[in-house]
Amino acid sequence: MALPDDTPGRRTADPEKVLDSRRWVALGVLLLVQFMLILDASAATIALPSIGSDLGFSRAGLTWVIDGYVLMAGGLLLLGGRLGDVLGRRRMFMAGVVVFGLSSLVCGVAQNPEQLVAARFVQGIGEALAAPAALGLIALLFTDRSERTKAIGLFGGISGLGGTAGPLLSGVLVEFASWRWIFLINIPVAVAALVLVPRLVSGGRPSGKWSSIDIPSSVGIVLAFTAIVFGAIEAATNPWTSLQVVGFISGGVALLAAVLVHQTRARDPLVPLHFFTDRTRLSANLVTVFFYAVFFSQFYFVTLYLQTVVGLSPLETGLSFLPFGITIGIGLSIATALVPRLGLRSVLVVGTSLAAVGVWLLSGITPDGSYVSDVLAGSLVLAFGSGLVLPCLQIGAVNAVTESDAGLASGVQQSLQQVAGAVGLAVLVSLAIGRSDGSGLEPAAATVDGYQLAFTVGTAILVVAAVTSFVVPRGASRA
Repeated sequence: MALPDDTPGRRTADPEKVLDSRRWVALGVLLLVQFMLILDASAATIALPSIGSDLGFSRAGLTWVIDGYVLMAGGLLLLGGRLGDVLGRRRMFMAGVVVFGLSSLVCGVAQNPEQLVAARFVQGIGEALAAPAALGLIALLFTDRSERTKAIGLFGGISGLGGTAGPLLSGVLVEFASWRWIFLINIPVAVAALVLVPRLVSGGRPSGKWSSIDIPSSVGIVLAFTAIVFGAIEAATNPWTSLQVVGFISGGVALLAAVLVHQTRARDPLVPLHFFTDRTRLSANLVTVFFYAVFFSQFYFVTLYLQTVVGLSPLETGLSFLPFGITIGIGLSIATALVPRLGLRSVLVVGTSLAAVGVWLLSGITPDGSYVSDVLAGSLVLAFGSGLVLPCLQIGAVNAVTESDAGLASGVQQSLQQVAGAVGLAVLVSLAIGRSDGSGLEPAAATVDGYQLAFTVGTAILVVAAVTSFVVPRGASRA
């Protein structure tokens, strides 16, 4: 027979300790979902050669496996955050996990390119709903400032871990199982989150109104950048001056201009234009655009080079990214220590310059090269420079923000990262394919010739990023 609560000899659980335990368990579940979201973006890159050969993707079409996801995730991120405010963060988190889990299942069983790309677009929607809601739930769970700082730090750290572990896990799954498992592995994580989160996290109170959601701008941004990316990918098989290319790109630019005009007139704009009046914030976001346009693309080209030209297996390719992850972590630590002493601009200029040198070294790859002779040095220099750059961009993006617009500042930068990455990848892939198709060389040499052009153009873009870094005010963020 169970003893009543007041029976002598029975220990009654301390409600405060139980609540504290539940909060940290809830944080663990939220971190696991965030790990899954970030992992899926990076893991797909290693699997691209296997996906392409299995489903019959064209060289240009394979770009959509990456771009479809990041376009929707980045373009709808701010909308997802506002929906969480209006409908409740737990509700939007659950909806995002459901969308992500179901679309992961479709990705895992896809039988043709169209099915996989469509499911990747829907996966991006799932991330746009779940990721900002998860961060908002952490703020609800941890009201103490020191605990909240620790929890948010863990949230950021798990994101970095997901990006680093993605290539390795993908290599293991593709090598010993199938590329399909990089998507199917998401399903048990999604189910666990759907079971545990309602029991551990309260719903929270909605804090906004439907009238405050700028849906037209969000949809317009996604459509605009999708058109621009589609036009850029079309340039792989058509001249840049052709109707297909010019039509889609100019249409996307026109739609972006319309969104900008709408922002000046909307009562509750998605991003108020006065948000960019801060010089540090504006320059940091500009550097973000140039930097991520190249940063995303390098994983794509290095992966294809190592597997299709050098002949490494998926597992070997995944392992080859470990030095990159370790080096970028070293750069992050050094940047964190240097910014308060030297200021944001100095560290950002050095970081973007080193990243440019690293990509320039990668442009020296050869058809008969190897990982050690052709990739390792450039990737390490790029990694260290990127490690210096990444915290600088985050610090600059939230410069002089208040509590009321800190979430907006972070959301804007995350959106720019993904959208710029999608556009940059589309442009560089088209340039590479156009060069290789017109080179008249043997297949391997023609492929490498195209990759060399992509790395060279990427170097030029990073030089622009380094020059733009000088716009950051002297002494910004110095202690």
